[in-house]
Amino acid sequence: MTAKLPSLLTLVIPTISLAAVIDYPATRKAEVSEELHGTKVSDPYRWLEDDNAEETKGWVTAQNKVTESFLETVPQRGEIRKRLADLWNFERTGAPREYGGKWFFTHNTGLQNQSVLKVSDSIDGEGRLLLDPNTLSADGTVALANFSPSEDGKLLGYSISRGGSDWNEILVRDVATGKDTGDHLKWVKFSGISWAKDGSGFYYARYDAPPEGAALTQKNEYQKLCFHKIGTPQSEDKVIYERKDQPRWGFGGGVTEDGKYLVIRVSEGTDPKNRFFYRPVEEEEEKVIELLADADASYDFIGNEGSEFYFRTDLDAPRHRIIAIDVTKPERSAWKEIIPQSKDLLQEASMVGGKLVVEYLQDAKSAVAVFDVAGKKIRDVDLPGIGSAGGFSGRQQDKETFYSFTSFTDPGAIYRYDLASGESTLWKSPKVGFDGSAYETKQVFVPSKDGTKVPVFIVHKKGITLDGSHRTLLTGYGGFNISITPGFSIGRAVWLERGGILAVANLRGGGEYGSDWHQAGTRLQKQNVFDDFIAAGEWLVKENYTSPQKLAIQGGSNGGLLVGACMTQRPDLFGAALPAVGVLDMLRFHKFTIGWAWEKDYGSAENPEEFKALLQYSPYHVLKSGTRYPATMVTTADHDDRVVPAHSFKFAARLQECQAKEGPPVLIRIDTSAGHGAGTALSKMIDKTADEWAFLEKVL
Repeated sequence: MTAKLPSLLTLVIPTISLAAVIDYPATRKAEVSEELHGTKVSDPYRWLEDDNAEETKGWVTAQNKVTESFLETVPQRGEIRKRLADLWNFERTGAPREYGGKWFFTHNTGLQNQSVLKVSDSIDGEGRLLLDPNTLSADGTVALANFSPSEDGKLLGYSISRGGSDWNEILVRDVATGKDTGDHLKWVKFSGISWAKDGSGFYYARYDAPPEGAALTQKNEYQKLCFHKIGTPQSEDKVIYERKDQPRWGFGGGVTEDGKYLVIRVSEGTDPKNRFFYRPVEEEEEKVIELLADADASYDFIGNEGSEFYFRTDLDAPRHRIIAIDVTKPERSAWKEIIPQSKDLLQEASMVGGKLVVEYLQDAKSAVAVFDVAGKKIRDVDLPGIGSAGGFSGRQQDKETFYSFTSFTDPGAIYRYDLASGESTLWKSPKVGFDGSAYETKQVFVPSKDGTKVPVFIVHKKGITLDGSHRTLLTGYGGFNISITPGFSIGRAVWLERGGILAVANLRGGGEYGSDWHQAGTRLQKQNVFDDFIAAGEWLVKENYTSPQKLAIQGGSNGGLLVGACMTQRPDLFGAALPAVGVLDMLRFHKFTIGWAWEKDYGSAENPEEFKALLQYSPYHVLKSGTRYPATMVTTADHDDRVVPAHSFKFAARLQECQAKEGPPVLIRIDTSAGHGAGTALSKMIDKTADEWAFLEKVL
């Protein structure tokens, strides 16, 4: 167990007094409070939740002006931005997908704000432009969110997102002519596009239209699964399945490869446990069959062979296994185990070429194996090194599949994998002007407060001296069963080039070791996540990689909560903090958009016991006046309708109020026409990353 470091507070001394030159905007405080379970809770900045109010808009403008004035004083800002743009200017291609003899893939020449979609008659063809999202807006803020060709490759269903919002619009394009058909569906969110076998239409999920002005804040409830017939208006779409008695159920519908079944994954928020229903496609009037109705485990549908359905599940197997259920004999006594649980997390599985391709995580690193459909292992896939592999999708008649591979210092490549021989051949490899061979990656296991070993990847230039002098960026996530694995980032490459150390912690709450690891960082055990992260920071200091005044922490979304909680619990340990689009008001998150869905991980303020736990770490509420918090730049975006920007607004306002008089700067950067992250224009990503690194170089 690593000892707490109370004496470190005296070490966090900036080289100059930065606070004295910042005149923060005056932020009105309102006498707002409410009593929850006998506790009076103050919320003086609640008025900032109204993003449509002129006062809020004025506050945003004033805050951005102050932040920009500060960043303008950083001489390195321009060179950082130039280096980011130079490095990002490389050609990149997505893994190809074949439909009806045509190959579809994304492509970016380098600095295009959004990648385009191409189609080719051969796997090695250059392809012709089919869809260019960059032409859909003047500033590159309309993104291609998803695309799905029909089985014969003649039609393309695609969804677009405007300004970074989670709301999507689905359109349909004729592949031969490149012209849209006129089909246009709105109020789509958290949905795929699954075509009927005959190409007559597709299944998708939608919500009812929200009231005027409430699209970015209103709760998202009562999702419904619909079928859209090509050439008809959305008002005529048939509702296939909805549950008016279950406002929080969400539906993911898909047609099996043989076209015989419509399968429906029924989820409730972010709970990994789900239900699974199905319906024979040709029996339209038949009711949906509730095959797995108990929500007692996670059941991820892999594929089917006739009436036998294959699932990846954590039922009686926290690290997952693969089972088969014959839907004509659905009783549990007839279920078959195909691939048992092993010591490693069975992360993904696909049925392709008559085989099961299974992706494992071994201490957050990828390993892949191929089995026959009866569960007999055929071989391991020889990966190019230590890193992250993904892909391996396809259909039963395919003879090959494609996968990507990447690491912290290697932008990776896309490989073709021959399912018969097991041979991998390079298909596309990007040429990036970054020399990854100059850096080394190691993995250490850090004891947390309760003794749990926490994996931490550390990346830095070869041959550095461990003298505590290095600027170090510690990042993590720790939530929602999401695994953080090695991956290349242009932004982090520039951080490394400029002498920084990168540390990535695999915290409880994530999925790296299965459902037990996830559950150990949820609800009343959420503090474990913060303890893990703090332990990683203490270890980096103890081992002389860095010192508190040189240690920065960064995280986004749930990772923004992580940063907010740790910088308020241990302000002495960190020199700087970058909480991005964070969940920072833990008492009201469930009142906006899809926030209610996170209660499975966080708990709810409506529950007395969980309220008490939430209040103890809620970053907005635990800020104390006169405390010397680390230099902080909160980042958010005006179109974030997943974690609404009110979280960041309120936290930043209170942080500025509470920061010690001689403390370092605490700023907020609010992007416009951007959202939670997905689909963000490349130019905006470059600007944001340049500002983050410039801020850190100034304050560290």
